Amino acid sequence: MEKKSKMEWHGRFRGRGLRFTIPRRLILETLSSTIDHLSAEEIYIRVHRKYPNVGLTTVYRTLDLLERMGIISRFQFGDGRSRFELVQSSTKAGHHHHLVCTSCKQVIDYDDFVEEEVELLKKVEKALAKKHGFEINGHVIQFYGVCNNCQKQP
Repeated sequence: MEKKSKMEWHGRFRGRGLRFTIPRRLILETLSSTIDHLSAEEIYIRVHRKYPNVGLTTVYRTLDLLERMGIISRFQFGDGRSRFELVQSSTKAGHHHHLVCTSCKQVIDYDDFVEEEVELLKKVEKALAKKHGFEINGHVIQFYGVCNNCQKQP
């Protein structure tokens, strides 16, 4: 994690009256250094290698806190585990959708939207907001299917 990022995270915690502890820093470093959608257990294993004093409960509590702070997002991809990623990261695009293979469980980030897709989503959001009197702040879209590699297997 770059020094600038560490300072930004530290400032966000201090601004809420929270300490920027070693486990919190290491969890953020782990999430910022991967393109994978990691489970709490996978994050724990990676952090534990660097900091053996961390416990799985600390990882779960920290992930809940980071989600409440709007720093990470939690996803369910149909494998029975919550998966996490940073909301903003140098290794991932900003807003993106997911393609989830129901066979091998691969998750592909999709962010190369064409203009027609962006316009369609804006129309859908506008129509839903009007129909339900709802102010939409964002959305999560996950497409489920079978990836190219799994399609080729007999």
